[in-house]
Amino acid sequence: MNITQVAGSRDDFQLVRHMTVEGGQTEIGRRLTEEALRLGWRPQPSHPTVNRARRAWFERHWPQQHARMDGAAEALGLDPDQDELALDGLGYVPAGSACSALWVPPSASADGHGRIGRNYDFFTLTTSEIMGGDPAPGEPPMASRPYVITTVPDDGLASTVITMSDLDGCMDGINEAGLAVTLLIADIDQASPPENVSPQVGLSSVQLPRFLVETCETAEQAKQALLCAKQYDHGTPLHYLVADAHGGAFVWERGRDGSEHVVEFGGGPLCVTNHLLHRNPDPMALPADTENTLGTYGRLRALYERSKGVTLSGRDLRDSLEAVRQPEFGPFRTLWSTVFDTAERTLSTSFYLGEERYTEELVFSPRRGTPA
Repeated sequence: MNITQVAGSRDDFQLVRHMTVEGGQTEIGRRLTEEALRLGWRPQPSHPTVNRARRAWFERHWPQQHARMDGAAEALGLDPDQDELALDGLGYVPAGSACSALWVPPSASADGHGRIGRNYDFFTLTTSEIMGGDPAPGEPPMASRPYVITTVPDDGLASTVITMSDLDGCMDGINEAGLAVTLLIADIDQASPPENVSPQVGLSSVQLPRFLVETCETAEQAKQALLCAKQYDHGTPLHYLVADAHGGAFVWERGRDGSEHVVEFGGGPLCVTNHLLHRNPDPMALPADTENTLGTYGRLRALYERSKGVTLSGRDLRDSLEAVRQPEFGPFRTLWSTVFDTAERTLSTSFYLGEERYTEELVFSPRRGTPA
């Protein structure tokens, strides 16, 4: 295992570490758990019946995660078949975000490379402040210590992900086959604080992207995997933009009634912000934003107008992200901007350091495992 500091410092808003782990999935799980323990994670109690069903689901549908949980048990000195503690969800800060994303297919790209561009928007506050209290002495903002994690398993797909919350989760991810996944809040007007955060059977909202980049190579495979999977969230439903190296792309989201939706856009650019696309399919017929919608409709209109009927270069995509970046006031910021190149299998990210300061783009690839 190798951990390096790749951006920022303790004097900046974000300090970013890149972690590379190679070997068998059990070894990868043990190493991730050791780092999570160092960061303050502890296993969460789980109902024994639910926990047995969770392990069985992972073993059947996501064997990589099941093996990593065996590695977590090794790190904790526990029996991997014990039923009282969940050995996943290696969280060190809460999750959730606004965000904007744009998929540019190869057919609309200046160089024939399919790309996703996304802004990750989140609060600059501590956990205590977001929960309505005062920050504890020395408490850092909850999004100030993101990790870039590259896993290179002996058997399976190598991947690189960015996470601000769970070392076994993912906000942005790409694998060696060129499948890229990014998450966004799906229904900002309906989001609510969680009432019950106990582990359930299936995929949590931040595990879902990791599941896809570890088990799928194409968008079609990802659709089938999602339709067969159990999923759950904790009061903040998310939706997911998925794209592959062959030009396939879709948004996966669930309706307010629990229905599942694959949203596509006829092979053209696909814009995503923080409202349900299946309820608002026409980008030019969106409602007006309110104080509760964080500009989701205006941001999507701006991305659509920039991408409609034109050919976009990588620079054009970056300019589009800058145009919908969160303004520099209040406790909300674009904390990183990522461009996924599905042809090159790269993830290029600029991280927020402080007022009007971002890093240069850092380029990561599961093929290389280190910044380019």
